[in-house]
Amino acid sequence: MLIQAALNGGRKREEHGAIPVTPQELATSARDCAAAGAGALHFHARAADGRETLAADDVAAAVSAVRAAAPHTPLGVSTGAWIVGGDVGRRKDLVARWEVLPDYASVIFAEEGASELAELLLSRGIGIEAAFLTPDGVKEFLAGGFASRCLRVLIEPLEEEIAAALGTVIKIEALLDLGGVKLPRLLHGFNSLAWDVIDAAAARGYDTRVGFEDVLTLPDGSRAANNAALIAEATRRAKR
Repeated sequence: MLIQAALNGGRKREEHGAIPVTPQELATSARDCAAAGAGALHFHARAADGRETLAADDVAAAVSAVRAAAPHTPLGVSTGAWIVGGDVGRRKDLVARWEVLPDYASVIFAEEGASELAELLLSRGIGIEAAFLTPDGVKEFLAGGFASRCLRVLIEPLEEEIAAALGTVIKIEALLDLGGVKLPRLLHGFNSLAWDVIDAAAARGYDTRVGFEDVLTLPDGSRAANNAALIAEATRRAKR
């Protein structure tokens, strides 16, 4: 079971003092997560003011620092359209300017311009995590022939009640199965459902992820000291 560390997402430092923002903070967190059992890393590059960014210089700084700190652990970045205020044309232009490349990037196929972005990433040798928050986007993913060209599928239910979240998961699974998608599946949840969804991933034999992007607390409700503490707990649960 692969456990991916989601280091920061769009969370602000005010939410938790240990959320990594700078390249060096991301590097330190990545190193500690790899030591705690993370087999892959995911993060959102940040500009000097702390905001999420896809700008080439900021992506290069973050990727270079994380790669140096955890050289044997694959790393990926977010390409969410919200990072560029929904301007998917600008997103594509920014990604085309990247000079230091991540191993992979996540693409939400329900977003406008997802297929074009995915083709660009693939043309540059960057792997793709095909992300589905709802069943929307699966049809486009299949029609584009991405099922045989991506690294993995991310199933990311946003619901705040477990039955509803798993209902969404089942719908996405059904569409992927119908389309003959054989890619590895990574299932994870957010906030109050994060640990329940991690357990659901283990029960299904899927990969999963955890980190401050997804949740700030351990299963007992106590505040996690850092990302590595979350990874250590997920690793322990996976071995049960």
